[in-house]
Amino acid sequence: MPGFAVTTFGCQMNQHDSERMEEVLKSGGATSVLPDDADVVILNTCSVREKAEQKLRSEVGRWAKVKRDRPDLILVVAGCMAQQEGRKILTRMPAVDIVVGPDNIAELPELLAELRLGGPPMVRTQFDLDAPRFLTAPSIASGRPTAFITTMKGCNERCTFCVVPNTRGPERYRASAEILAEIAELVSRGVREVTLLGQTVNSYRDPLSALARAPEANPDDPDESEFAALLRAIVEHVPDLSRLRYTSPHPRHFTASLIAAHRELPQMPRHVHMPVQSGSDRVLKRMSRRHKREEYTARLARLRAAVPDVTISTDLIVGFPGETEEDFLETLSLIEEVGFVGVYGFKYSTRPNTPALRLGDDVPESEKATRLARVFEVSERLVQEHLASLVGVTLRVLIEGPSKSREENATGRSERNEIVHIEGAALDSSAKVGSEPGADALARRGEIVSVEVVEAYKHSLLGRLTAEERGRTPMLTPPKPRRMLPLLNAE
Repeated sequence: MPGFAVTTFGCQMNQHDSERMEEVLKSGGATSVLPDDADVVILNTCSVREKAEQKLRSEVGRWAKVKRDRPDLILVVAGCMAQQEGRKILTRMPAVDIVVGPDNIAELPELLAELRLGGPPMVRTQFDLDAPRFLTAPSIASGRPTAFITTMKGCNERCTFCVVPNTRGPERYRASAEILAEIAELVSRGVREVTLLGQTVNSYRDPLSALARAPEANPDDPDESEFAALLRAIVEHVPDLSRLRYTSPHPRHFTASLIAAHRELPQMPRHVHMPVQSGSDRVLKRMSRRHKREEYTARLARLRAAVPDVTISTDLIVGFPGETEEDFLETLSLIEEVGFVGVYGFKYSTRPNTPALRLGDDVPESEKATRLARVFEVSERLVQEHLASLVGVTLRVLIEGPSKSREENATGRSERNEIVHIEGAALDSSAKVGSEPGADALARRGEIVSVEVVEAYKHSLLGRLTAEERGRTPMLTPPKPRRMLPLLNAE
């Protein structure tokens, strides 16, 4: 059976698409291997920013050299760049054998088989508009404490800078019954936390109208959706789920019903990633964001009134066409006003077929770089102030795996999404998620433990299990002393 390797660029949706590619290929008998050992190399691409295109060209160039010595190697370009460029990729990059869009992942085994039989390079980039299909990856998620769940795909917002409507198509929603069934299966396999995915995840509406209206939902509000109803249905039908996250919401759909769900559902972590893109109303209008700064901050204020210790992160673009220094200063002031604990900042770059192309690109690249640096200077200070404020505080941390810096220790995330390294908590890597405590481990993947923060790093925290947690969790069994034989004098 062929061996395959997937390299992923981009967002959580792309990560989940890669998992679904693995599921499809493994179901067809293929094996996941390291890239250098692969017969099939899949580059799952992003096209949101120009840098992603540059990465693709670099990767394809590298594999083209490998194919000179290994002509049977199959190179696949998948994802948003595949959907955006289609057959142009085959023309510009002759080393590529297959181009496949996000809605055509299920066809990969068939396309690979046809190519091996002598078929020509192929392109499959059709949207599944009439009968949307939502693939799952249960075997890939098994044994992991966290998993992604797709609730919808596509976007109807039409922000002027964004290629997503072109690369993912219009909004199509998944039936709530399918979502509930997938989450229930994953939880039965040991998953403790799920993240609901969608380009505008909180615009969700059940295509089968199977959900009861959520409390405080206003059917006359054009910004209302059934997302809060979906959250409540998940908590009701899958009570063993520990945490329920989602990304990325749109500010205008952050209605009273969703805030009520955050207030009332204990499974909802106290963190929201809420993209804003700019702090200037003039720039927001040019971006067609369909919200103003005051509306954005007012909705966050209502969330904080309902959940006082919630943390907020965001996405920002600097150097959008026409952005003046005054506009940019409004963005800096918004960062301070909200107190974001994480900012994903980017320089504006022109994208094919987007309305912003008509606005030109009049902010010099050097000025974009300077503004981005200023954004990070402010945001990094806020992050470090936030993390420093948590020293001495006890957090509930979901163990996700070994620490990257010290593999003998565990690491995980708090309810507010802070990364926490747990000192003195060795990870039992052999234990399955949710298994009974063993006699030789302090922490198991998938456990939620109480951790006292002892030190703040630049972007994470160091903590120790609380005394109560240590009393509840078995200690590592110390090695038995070795009985040493006396040395004999050979004389």
